[in-house]
Amino acid sequence: MRVKLLWFTPRPEIMVALAMRRCYSSKPIEDLEKEILSKPGYEKELITKALRDKTFDVIEHAVFMFEIEGVSRVLTHQLVRHRIASYDQESQRFSAVEKEDFIVPHTIQSNPAALKVYEDLLKASIETFKKLKELEVPKEDARFVLPQSIGTKIVMTANARALMHFFYQRTALQAQWEIRELADLMYQECKKVAPTIFSQVLES
Repeated sequence: MRVKLLWFTPRPEIMVALAMRRCYSSKPIEDLEKEILSKPGYEKELITKALRDKTFDVIEHAVFMFEIEGVSRVLTHQLVRHRIASYDQESQRFSAVEKEDFIVPHTIQSNPAALKVYEDLLKASIETFKKLKELEVPKEDARFVLPQSIGTKIVMTANARALMHFFYQRTALQAQWEIRELADLMYQECKKVAPTIFSQVLES
């Protein structure tokens, strides 16, 4: 699995703090920005207050875009349930299919007997997929025989509030292992560029 933070709102914590100040001041936005920049740590103070007071709307002004690779469609079916985000996923109509493309759960990988059953199924699925294409079945229909474990790539963009809620739900111990791993990797990337915003995760 690989997660890359492709883009994020420049100076995300300054922008969130600026939105916070706008709520409580009639000064020109330029003056508010100068005020924040002139006081080291002031943006952290404002963000901490917003989180404490549950003024979560100001957090939404920070946006983050990720490239996610080496995950299964089992994971992406869960991921797209988080609707306050934008997604673009690798199309199976255009990508090649090989044995190496599939994700193997740890519980299967560590169990030789289970791994053999799993790999036999993958082999049969791939051979069936290729045979259907040879029989001139369109690729978009031949792919119906492929397991959900096939690896995929997806781009995801979401605002900080939506991400905080996603992290709350998907880093929980009861979350499925693969999406929990993804959420943790994304969380670590966000904390690097906006540590105050992501000092906590949100239940709602």
